[in-house]
Amino acid sequence: MNTVWIVDDDRSIRWVLEKALGREDIPHRSFSSANEALSALEIEPVPPKVLISDIRMPGESGLGLLKRVKTLHPQLPVIIMTAYSDLESAVSAFQGGAFEYLPKPFDVDQAVALVQRAIAQSAHQKGASESTALAPEILGQAPAMQEVFRAIGRLAQSHATVLINGESGSGKELVARALHRHSPRSDAPFIAINTAAIPRDLLESELFGHERGAFTGAAAQRRGRFEQADGGTLFLDEIGDMPAELQTRLLRVLSDNHFYRVGGQQPIRANVRVIAATHQNLEDRVRQGLFREDLFHRLNVIRLRLPPMRERREDIPLLVRHFLQKSAQDLGVAPKRVSDAAIKYLQALPFPGNVRQLENLCHWLTVMAPGQVVEIADLPPDMKAQPDREAPISWADGLALEADRLIATSPGEVFDRLTRDFERTLIRRALGATGGRRIEAAQLLGIGRNTITRKIQELGMDDERPAPPPA
Repeated sequence: MNTVWIVDDDRSIRWVLEKALGREDIPHRSFSSANEALSALEIEPVPPKVLISDIRMPGESGLGLLKRVKTLHPQLPVIIMTAYSDLESAVSAFQGGAFEYLPKPFDVDQAVALVQRAIAQSAHQKGASESTALAPEILGQAPAMQEVFRAIGRLAQSHATVLINGESGSGKELVARALHRHSPRSDAPFIAINTAAIPRDLLESELFGHERGAFTGAAAQRRGRFEQADGGTLFLDEIGDMPAELQTRLLRVLSDNHFYRVGGQQPIRANVRVIAATHQNLEDRVRQGLFREDLFHRLNVIRLRLPPMRERREDIPLLVRHFLQKSAQDLGVAPKRVSDAAIKYLQALPFPGNVRQLENLCHWLTVMAPGQVVEIADLPPDMKAQPDREAPISWADGLALEADRLIATSPGEVFDRLTRDFERTLIRRALGATGGRRIEAAQLLGIGRNTITRKIQELGMDDERPAPPPA
């Protein structure tokens, strides 16, 4: 019996998965197209236990295959693969009832573990209709961003309250809009309000509205943001700065779905999904007595954390291309390209303004850079003044990126794999500096002769030739 079916027009992907599954003695069968797999599915007396499919193939797409498979076999787990690391692919996969979403390039061990988990899966995965293909709204290949994509996909049929944590400029409102757009409330209004940008004495009226004559200047009745968002989503940005008295009113709305306009006597029902966001640590604000603990728990039903740019440096090339293309389209000019050297330079910068700062930079380059290929010299003066611009990234930041990747792809192996790589690198460099003389290498590293000998054996380095000494 073929436990796992692999569907991909890329022969090399099929080969890698076949070899990986074969090593685990997992029966499998491969197809080069969705139509080929569908034909087999219709005639096979017993369906596979798991189906792995690429998302974009000639002919029927992976999403089309997913939809057909869920019609024929609703309980069959389907794993969707894609080389396109965008939100739409993730959401479409989950809305179609996918078991999991596997971005390419993937770690083979992670893929096998995912297949094994899918084989053991017995719970029914409820399918949903395939969403219309639209332009990507959020991009990211970093593991932390893929987790955000997965969360949005899983929340696609939910009305749950969501709390988004992230630094300024990391894209909190984009995520809130995506949650609304892929929710059952997508046809109703999405209303956004920055609670930190409105004066305290006006914020209550802004949120809940007011009756005529409720206060000086209230010449007419006004509907607040809650009423405007009826049936839809209200996005409360910078919720951590909300005044204490309004926290109490918001808690009441979240508790019983009713509120009063300022100066009003009649309760108004609020059929609103609340998505809140903050750059602050709300737990700390609660401990400091600046934020109500009961309101925090009301908001903290589902929590999403958006990574800052320094935790997703591998996304900078992808985002730069996207923003340069967008700026060029807005200005009606040809898009510019950033050289490899300039990309490495940008990946070393701190980007305190996160994605918003990167987008502004790309707009500046579209207008101000003299040539079609952007070099380091073409960057704004303040960015060229950054220290350590020759180094693409510090070793600690590089270690952090690799740790994030392994935590996402190889849980349970992170410490052992990184420790072995760390020790192997140190020993190689020391041996290179001493021409292969182990006693001197041990002295350079500050370890004993027996220790370096034992480590070389444990790490399988006995047959390695010493690397040339550093210049």
